[in-house]
Amino acid sequence: MAEYQHIFDGLYHPQPLVVVVSGPSGVGKDAVLQILRRRETDFHIVVTATSRAKRQNETEGVDYFFVTKQCFEEMIARDELIEYARVYDDYKGIPREQIRQALASGKDVILRLDVQGAARVRAICPESVLIFLTPKNEEEWLQRLLGRASETPESLQVRIDTARKEVARINEFDYVVVNSQGELGATVDNILDIIVAEHHRVAHKKVSL
Repeated sequence: MAEYQHIFDGLYHPQPLVVVVSGPSGVGKDAVLQILRRRETDFHIVVTATSRAKRQNETEGVDYFFVTKQCFEEMIARDELIEYARVYDDYKGIPREQIRQALASGKDVILRLDVQGAARVRAICPESVLIFLTPKNEEEWLQRLLGRASETPESLQVRIDTARKEVARINEFDYVVVNSQGELGATVDNILDIIVAEHHRVAHKKVSL
């Protein structure tokens, strides 16, 4: 049988993926990434840089890299970000070198981005896999936002208006995953299933940034 081995050699050499988890504010993106960190060691979960103030329950270098607006603008000038945006009057962006190093090591890269950030990553990296995270319904989502107790009526309305525009762009994504209240484990399972399926696609291209 050894003479037939060459037919199968090289058929399965999975390339590392760039996976974007997106969706409206309050849908549970951070909670999903926390579970992924605990479950998997072969992923590199990108830490976003932001100029907004750190919240009480957030950790520097885990949830975000917190920098001043001046520092962020210097990063933009040095072209150190693959994408960035000004969201709710603050900057958010993805450090370029962080992704390159992870891909070079053979690790899948997972990014947490808003919808416009996901679109920019798709534009520069067409091979990326875009997952849209959605709540079961609008009422459940609104209760999550209200439960934060960190929103003014004005900022809440901005998030609601933005979310409705974001949901209208769902066809730009490859997959949609429902994150129902109390079903976080099942949500993460669905995302992991998507990643496994993507690794087994026949026409899978190498990611380059």
